Amino acid sequence: MAGWIIALVVVGVIVLLGIIFFSMYNGLVGLRNQVKNAWAQIDVQLKRRYDLIPNLVETVKGYAKHEREVFENVTKARNLAQAGASSDTATRGQLEGNLGSALSRLLVVAEAYPDLKANKNFLALQEELTSTENRISFSRQFYNDTVLRYNNKTQMFPSVLIAGMTGFKAETFFEITVPEEKLAPKVSFN
Repeated sequence: MAGWIIALVVVGVIVLLGIIFFSMYNGLVGLRNQVKNAWAQIDVQLKRRYDLIPNLVETVKGYAKHEREVFENVTKARNLAQAGASSDTATRGQLEGNLGSALSRLLVVAEAYPDLKANKNFLALQEELTSTENRISFSRQFYNDTVLRYNNKTQMFPSVLIAGMTGFKAETFFEITVPEEKLAPKVSFN
């Protein structure tokens, strides 16, 4: 009789440990998929940005013909960012940071042309780009929040044991790698 009780307790403990293991494993899988989804949402917004940039550049070009270097830099940064779409998070962050800096310079050039600032097409494109940049910022924040939850789960006890046994690795945060982007922008109305 005592043997049956011990056997049932052992089986019960094994079943309980199995449930805990699979529950933690499934939680890790779910968080890893949320990280991938959050990154995909950044991709959606970046695609939108890539599609808007040529239209914005062409609109500004019509007014600022002598600002060729600025246009070339924006186009080059856009192409490099698109080409690096399959890069790791750190490289991708740097490429996107470079593109953001180039776009800022383009918008500064646009400020020098009052007729351009009043152009309806330019204003609509500028509003779309601003909206897209806000969406990218939100998507990056959501991605980092998701990475934080995932990394916490993979590094905290007891799920760290399951993460280590099943190959779950910490993800990289999306960080600003271009030092100029960390500085406050200078606004001048001269």
